[in-house]
Amino acid sequence: MSALASPSIRWAVRDDGSGHAVLLLHGFTGTSAAWDEHAAGLVPRLRVLAPCLPGHGETVAPHDAMSVEATADALAVLLERHRAVPAHVVGYSLGARVALRLALTHPDAVDRLILEGPSAGFETDAERAARRAADETLAARLETDGIEAFVDDWERSPIFASHAALDPERAARVRAMRLGNEPGGLAASLRHAGQGAMEPLFDRLGTLHKPTLVIAGALDELGRPRAERVATAIPGARLTVVDGAGHTPHDERPEAFLRLVLEFLEEEPAR
Repeated sequence: MSALASPSIRWAVRDDGSGHAVLLLHGFTGTSAAWDEHAAGLVPRLRVLAPCLPGHGETVAPHDAMSVEATADALAVLLERHRAVPAHVVGYSLGARVALRLALTHPDAVDRLILEGPSAGFETDAERAARRAADETLAARLETDGIEAFVDDWERSPIFASHAALDPERAARVRAMRLGNEPGGLAASLRHAGQGAMEPLFDRLGTLHKPTLVIAGALDELGRPRAERVATAIPGARLTVVDGAGHTPHDERPEAFLRLVLEFLEEEPAR
């Protein structure tokens, strides 16, 4: 894991392998370690860049650099400094929202785009305000109760109900990764990079002309419709629904997820 300043963020980023770069962006409560298993399958063919997003892991960032918008801008600089442009970009949940913003605002930095459990934000002021209020409650709980109590509650969220079927060893790794984060960093991420804080992207999706794969879990009752809407709005995007998985196909069906990623990244360009 190396550190790189860019421009107000000191990134902790894994940089392995050689060849065409693929940027892996984890979700909320994750770190770059979320991709360890998949990186092992990618490195023989690709160069893997896996940063900890602001507020997570060992990346150090001021609060005003934690928004989805600022993070996307900073990642474009990171890719340039790593001489990794254009990169394939894979993002999960929070990471998918950042990846989507990166592809829309810095198209020259992105080659192919894979979005797992994406959202384009909320369209109405009322929806955004409600989500900001809910995220503020979570952030205050983090600061008051600490990381372990928060992770206990987070893992009981309905969106992770399908994690009950995870292999115990995998579940333990995911939990340890979450517990390794700092409460203040996660709280700041909720406040500045939550769906209620981000600029909605619905009216810009039709301008995205990158080969795009959207992945959703068949059991993800909340996230699957959002992913379907994103896929429908992006010209030429492909939607794949993974059976037997909820919000985290990369954890629940890791072999299937890695196969989807490799097959998509290695396809011949459309003529």
